Amino acid sequence: MTPTKRDYSLLGRDAQAAVETGLAAAEWYHTDIPRKEMKELMKRSDGPAIRDTAIWFGGLALSGALGIYFWGTWAAVPFFLAYGVLYGSASDSRWHECGHGTAFKTLWMNDAVYQVACFMIMRNPVTWRWSHTRHHTDTVIVGRDPEIAVMRPPDLLRLVLNFFGLLDAGHAMIDMLRNAAGVISAEEKTFIPETEQPKAIRVARIWLAIYAATLAACLYLGSILPAMLIGLPRLYGAWHHVLTGLLQHGGLADNVTDHRLNSRTVYMNPVSRFIYWNMNYHVEHHMFPMVPYHALPKLHAMIRHDLPAPNPSIWHGYREMIPAFLRQLRNEDYFLKRELPPTARPYKEEFHAEPVAQAAE
Repeated sequence: MTPTKRDYSLLGRDAQAAVETGLAAAEWYHTDIPRKEMKELMKRSDGPAIRDTAIWFGGLALSGALGIYFWGTWAAVPFFLAYGVLYGSASDSRWHECGHGTAFKTLWMNDAVYQVACFMIMRNPVTWRWSHTRHHTDTVIVGRDPEIAVMRPPDLLRLVLNFFGLLDAGHAMIDMLRNAAGVISAEEKTFIPETEQPKAIRVARIWLAIYAATLAACLYLGSILPAMLIGLPRLYGAWHHVLTGLLQHGGLADNVTDHRLNSRTVYMNPVSRFIYWNMNYHVEHHMFPMVPYHALPKLHAMIRHDLPAPNPSIWHGYREMIPAFLRQLRNEDYFLKRELPPTARPYKEEFHAEPVAQAAE
């Protein structure tokens, strides 16, 4: 059977097909939860996020200060490694949760951390707020989801390079320069409302000024130390958010309307969960995106009877995902179909093309 060739452009053939077939903005499967319990889960609180944000900023300040103190010696390396992960990886989950508006109860706190984290991860806060809305509306729908991390067939070299932030940060820099010049791309216009586009341009210009000042400081001091604190951590600290992010949807189904088919929950160690802000509970997050990160473990316990068994570790997740990527090099239609427990309701997969269903067997 000839593999399906996918067109990931938001303006292409598959984008049009998703609209015509009803995949775009479709009704998704959700596990049933009593209304009263769901309201309790969705309750927002400043306390957990203030605590975790204080630890995050404190860790950045301490590791950065010690890195500066030991600059020029090998003793600086572990401190910059820690600083890099807190800057270039923890910021990924912070922009994400604060973008949902669920991390804090207080609106301005969400927005303040969102703006800072977006700068660190080099994601325009206007562009990505609307991009991520589309990602949740049309999760891994080809031609609709602008945040598909691993396309088919997988570009394995790209995946490796992104562990060092090389491609994503490079594209982000190009987007920043383009936006700063006043240009919004045709694809960006498909999900950013026209009234919001000037804000994306203004943010890009502010960021450009900050990076220019950082570069000027490097030239003035004759040292890359300023860039080690602003900018470069997006490269040398990216590995953890890529490590965890690939597990979200990698190797699983596309063009379905059941998050149990296209998202993965993975049990992780406490350090990774702190950096990742509990996004390892990814099926749960996509089913109920308005549940705050600190309530996701409780949500998981409530609905696990209706979900595939979580991967018990990051390593276990990669042991199943990497072989799937290798098979997708030969057959784009191959995907991993996770088994449901006997207590679960059947998968909602009526939108699957027949070749995809067969390829999974």
